[in-house]
Amino acid sequence: MTTIEQIRQKHHLSQEAFAEIVGVSRPTAIKICDGSREIRLSEAKRLSEALEIDLDSILGKKPTISHQVVIQKKKPTPEQTSMRISVPQKNFEKFKNALLYITQKIGASPNVGQSVLYKILYFCDFDYYEKFEEQLIGATYIKNHFGPTPVEFRKIVDDMIKNGEIEEVKTKHFKYEQTKYLPVFLPNLAIFSAQEIKHIDEEIERLGKKTAKELSDLSHGDVPWITTAEGKVIEYEAVFYRTAETSMRTYEPTDL
Repeated sequence: MTTIEQIRQKHHLSQEAFAEIVGVSRPTAIKICDGSREIRLSEAKRLSEALEIDLDSILGKKPTISHQVVIQKKKPTPEQTSMRISVPQKNFEKFKNALLYITQKIGASPNVGQSVLYKILYFCDFDYYEKFEEQLIGATYIKNHFGPTPVEFRKIVDDMIKNGEIEEVKTKHFKYEQTKYLPVFLPNLAIFSAQEIKHIDEEIERLGKKTAKELSDLSHGDVPWITTAEGKVIEYEAVFYRTAETSMRTYEPTDL
């Protein structure tokens, strides 16, 4: 199976949808997917932008970085590798209920697909850490071409779908495929402090109407993203070196 075909299947694209995104006829799309016709750079760029995946991985220049994510029921064992990300139960519950709360508020909005949720979660986490110097959700974010990606997202959402807590819906936003998430259960807000809920509400108000492109551009101007190598984990401590564009605090000279 070719890399392009793997990408098409992974993102649940029909051959017609793939052809529309790439900008070719269906017969040509079939040839690209089975490897009898190479994908052109302009076509790969369209696919990269639509699916928010790295261009080099489409062109086969490097493997897609993957991480193993587990929900941690007990303390991690010494044999766990650096690529294995353990999510403490408390963080899992906060992530799940923050996602339910955000999607309850704005999940049905036309602009809010998976990409927008990635960025809102990122700014919720990193802005809270800058303002209060403590974790909110505490998710792990890696740097990719389109901005910060929460590594735990897929594992947690799959568990939520399995348990009937959230629904994944495939739609179209303009000409692009969009993955939306709609809550089935109400969030358990008792897990958050009043300060945390207020912060999430402020982030939703500030960012919830922005497009995926606007949020991607905003994240690209954020020092934690700028100072991280492609595919690496973005460190929370970098928020204290933010520029005025994304900083959430006014620092006194003694703070620097």
